Amino acid sequence: MVDLKQLAYERKNIMAFLFIASFLKGAAMIGQALFFVWIADGVFLKNASFEEVLPYLYGLFGAILLRVACGYAIGRSGVNLAAEVKMGLRKKLIASFASNPLQASIQGQSGQKVSLLLDAVDELDGYFSKYIPQMVQSYIIPILLLAVIFSQHWVTGVIILITAPFIPVFMALVGIKTKEKADQQMEKLGQFSGTFLDVLQGLTTLKLFNQADRQKQTIQKSSLDFRDATMEVLKSAFLSSLMLEYISMLSMGIIALEIGLRLVVFDSLTFFTAFFVMILVPDFFNMLKDFGSAFHTGKGSTAAANRLSAHLEKEAPAVEWGAGKLSNDPPHLLLQDLTFQYGESFKLEPINAEILPYSQLAIIGKSGSGKTTLLHAIAGLLPLSSGAVRVNGISREQIDEKSWFDQLSYISQNPYLFAGTIKENIAIGAGREAADDEIWEAAVKAGIGEMVGSLKHGLKTRIGEAGRGLSGGEKQRIALARAFLKQPSIVLFDEPTTGLDLQTEKILQQSIAELGKGATVITVAHRLHTIKQSDTILILSEGKLAAAGSHNDLLETYAPYGEMLEIQHGGIVQ
Repeated sequence: MVDLKQLAYERKNIMAFLFIASFLKGAAMIGQALFFVWIADGVFLKNASFEEVLPYLYGLFGAILLRVACGYAIGRSGVNLAAEVKMGLRKKLIASFASNPLQASIQGQSGQKVSLLLDAVDELDGYFSKYIPQMVQSYIIPILLLAVIFSQHWVTGVIILITAPFIPVFMALVGIKTKEKADQQMEKLGQFSGTFLDVLQGLTTLKLFNQADRQKQTIQKSSLDFRDATMEVLKSAFLSSLMLEYISMLSMGIIALEIGLRLVVFDSLTFFTAFFVMILVPDFFNMLKDFGSAFHTGKGSTAAANRLSAHLEKEAPAVEWGAGKLSNDPPHLLLQDLTFQYGESFKLEPINAEILPYSQLAIIGKSGSGKTTLLHAIAGLLPLSSGAVRVNGISREQIDEKSWFDQLSYISQNPYLFAGTIKENIAIGAGREAADDEIWEAAVKAGIGEMVGSLKHGLKTRIGEAGRGLSGGEKQRIALARAFLKQPSIVLFDEPTTGLDLQTEKILQQSIAELGKGATVITVAHRLHTIKQSDTILILSEGKLAAAGSHNDLLETYAPYGEMLEIQHGGIVQ
């Protein structure tokens, strides 16, 4: 659970400063009223000269400056507090996405995650920049003012004690409704953001199926629902402000009547006391009204906090890492009873396998058998449910995350390319500043040099988000170029040639063979003729390791392997 108040009090320096500044502001308010009354009493009742009231004017000016300075300092502290907390929460959210990117990417809508990271966190701003500073002031300043009021006129103090509690009681009643409506508003915002981004990403598909107008209506309805929820929240805010004004005006009216009667009719109160108290009373109720407005803002922020809590509480376990370092040589890998379970739908049963340095391992099986899941587990992209991946005799959990991924390249069926130039997309693989010659050499080795050379801007040609504008084979070769630039000791391929024409597949196979000369290669294969030369082939079936061995061994010992080959080669086993 995201405890907003605890997050605020964890910033002890800022909170201590808020308490000190609030105390000084309260003292300045009392001093300002005191000097103002002294000036008015001296000028209008005692006929004091300008020279006699001049010290009081200096005092009044100093009190006003102190009050303004403290108010500004409190405001700035609230802004700084909000900035620190929001930055911390965003880092925590990003870390939760980054620690388990695969599961984070397949759960929920991308738009909702963006809304959570931006909108939900921003909704907390008012709690820390307004509510917390006002709450601290309300702890201190009204008590200081009430103490002074009691010392001057106890009857006014009693009236305040009787009427003032109506404000927090009303705030609590309104706050309950406000929270419900704010929850609905945040829910509608998340739905709107998720729907809008989903539709935007799938716009081509919607056009092809002539569903664009229908989705337009969906977006419009989602937008109107969010508007209506927002108006409900604003209605609560206006109602709250109106009632706070009524309560404050009624209380001050009663106090003014009582003081007026004592001062004019009964002549039992001095002008100094009456005027002093009547200046402090509005400040007292203004503080409570300001706290009421801030309270409404704070209640609105709890809806965003609940959204954040819901995400962070269901956060999937992350892959654990240590501090060990890897050399640049291909490591010895050992899979020991490796298992992984995703919810109730799929479980990867204990897998045992040895992967020697510079060897080639292939993983095959039917769709849904767990091939890609196993590859992700080996890569360190999924947290193991049990078992271990041992690297050079030690558990991978003891190895530094950066050291591991510095030695690994993963090339999937659809590698992600960022909006930018081809050069920038290849250079990502280096993890350092790479020279143009290095990038060009990597492109040539990956078989994309001729295509890039034919472009007007060469490596500086810009491509769209997710590689829009490039074919599947071209995206694959850019991913290979990243690997050639990185020169990893472990290379993982997830069916890299699926869906490609034979010419492109041949180019990729040559590049893969070249890349594998200095690395251990692990491949998830769909076309079995591409993995015959593998040292070891793992066959998965429904999450279980059905068989393991070389191509010839499996032909002799595992009949289904021969059947798979026959199907792909038209009944001819090679």
